[in-house]
Amino acid sequence: MDNLIILFVIVPLGSAFLIPIIGKFIPHFQKAFSLLALLFLCALILNYLFSGNTQYVVYKPGGWGLVENVPIGIYLVLDGLSAFLLLIINAIGLLVVFYAFSYMRKYTAENNFYALLCLMVAGMNGVVLTGDIFNLYVFLEIAVIASYALVAFGIEKNELEASFKYQVLGGIASLLILLGISLLYWQTKTLNMADISNVLTVQANNETILFIQIILITGFGLKGAMIPFHAWLPDAHSSAPSPISAMLSGVLIKAIGIYAIIRLFYNMFAITYPIALIITVIGTLSMVIGVLLAIGQWDLKRLLAYHSISQMGYVVIGMGMGMLILANNGDRIVASLAIAGGLFHLINHAVFKGLLFLNAGAIEYVIGTRNLKQMGGLAKGMPVTSATSLSASMAISGIPPFNGFFSKLLIVIAAIKGHYYLLAALAVFVSIITLASFLKFQRYAFFNKTKYSGKAIVKEVPFAMAFSMIVMGVLCMALSFLIFPGVRELILSPAVEVLMETTKYSGKVLGI
Repeated sequence: MDNLIILFVIVPLGSAFLIPIIGKFIPHFQKAFSLLALLFLCALILNYLFSGNTQYVVYKPGGWGLVENVPIGIYLVLDGLSAFLLLIINAIGLLVVFYAFSYMRKYTAENNFYALLCLMVAGMNGVVLTGDIFNLYVFLEIAVIASYALVAFGIEKNELEASFKYQVLGGIASLLILLGISLLYWQTKTLNMADISNVLTVQANNETILFIQIILITGFGLKGAMIPFHAWLPDAHSSAPSPISAMLSGVLIKAIGIYAIIRLFYNMFAITYPIALIITVIGTLSMVIGVLLAIGQWDLKRLLAYHSISQMGYVVIGMGMGMLILANNGDRIVASLAIAGGLFHLINHAVFKGLLFLNAGAIEYVIGTRNLKQMGGLAKGMPVTSATSLSASMAISGIPPFNGFFSKLLIVIAAIKGHYYLLAALAVFVSIITLASFLKFQRYAFFNKTKYSGKAIVKEVPFAMAFSMIVMGVLCMALSFLIFPGVRELILSPAVEVLMETTKYSGKVLGI
């Protein structure tokens, strides 16, 4: 597997290069090639996960190893956590590509769409694989530059405005991240994350390191659209083509925002109580304020965008609670339960929120509006969209037996066992408000007595769109099995173990 890691970057990057060239001469080449590329990557990561091999796999481009115990080359690291994220990125990407076969017919530059989508996947794969903090920044920029273009893909006024806002705030986030990396390099004289961890263990945790951590939390918080850094997200997610909205919400904010925070603050920096508290507070604010902003929305995609902020708050409080417990030398079993709940909700959110954006795209594709007040009675004409959206709505609201229930349950149990009773109460409260919000969506879109009165013929979407929605709808149930031993050990537990072994990351990566 060592030499195959690089394929997670080379394959989508090569696809992004070949599609605009060959796609001009061979009809539908862009569709087939991007689909095959992502199918291959899904098979590759599933082979790693189901092999039961949880060892760290380290690939060193150019063969540069250690020189006097100092890493001088670029490292790519595949472990339980990066494998978990690779599965999410490439599986959701695969379903989005298939959905786009029909959805993107109304646009004239399909070659550019698939090339940019592959470029975004390459950047996200690079972010979760790199063991070098500067290359994390490079891959992050590859992903976000592609996403800027995809948000503006329709080149209408609202889309261009949303992309501009996204670029401005994204540029500020990138500057903050680069500043943090520069200061960290000045402090440690290395860019390798495992080596930085080694250096920081012998250095006092001084004010400079605390300042760097706050800068990085701000930068990656902007990328992940956490409260109060969320201003760009509602416009960007609502203006982008629906397949891209699913990618932005389902995987991009996780890979370039949440994952980066998790990796750096568990495996590179020493866990401290003040930073753990900051992260937990940001997660709590995002969870509560996000859902309160969502409840009054009538634009379906803006409603879903605000719920992305809220649901990622669950992930962040799970990870934050784990940090708080470890920082206080608390019960490690409770800490692992909190981390497992956060990561479980991360994969669940990728599926049910990705599906909801595809549902919104299907409705807009058929009747041409995102305004819930202009819908009504769509269930009869769009049974697949109606059924899958109901599945996703129940999942995001935490209704059993859907996947969202079990991940939220783990987070609530961890909060109670860790004596964070306010967090447990807020998690339950937000879930109730989420349910109310999605009951509104179901009522006004599909079951309202006032029927849709527009000129469009209400009928089900084409096969490619329906198929992707059905697969995601099934996954909203199937992922519930991650709560059971056996399945959990294959996918979720290796990622939890990587984060629990906070001090062992550097040794396993560097082999010293």
